[in-house]
Amino acid sequence: MTVEAIKDAIAHLSEEERKQAADWFDELEEEAWDQQMERDFAPGGRDAHLLEKIDCQIGAGDFTSLEEGLRRRRERQSE
Repeated sequence: MTVEAIKDAIAHLSEEERKQAADWFDELEEEAWDQQMERDFAPGGRDAHLLEKIDCQIGAGDFTSLEEGLRRRRERQSE
């Protein structure tokens, strides 16, 4: 089946069926995104080095808590 045939079939669905198909497609895309993130941040993944860097910063006490970072940001914005 071609993409054009799928598009044509979707065009003939009822509004409710199109919504169901759209919801399913969104879920499919979210699953693909989750799997990509898992691969990227797994040991040896292309972004695993970022997690290692963060772990080192936390271990060295070289980090700012989320609350503190947000407080500083609000202060800068109010200046």
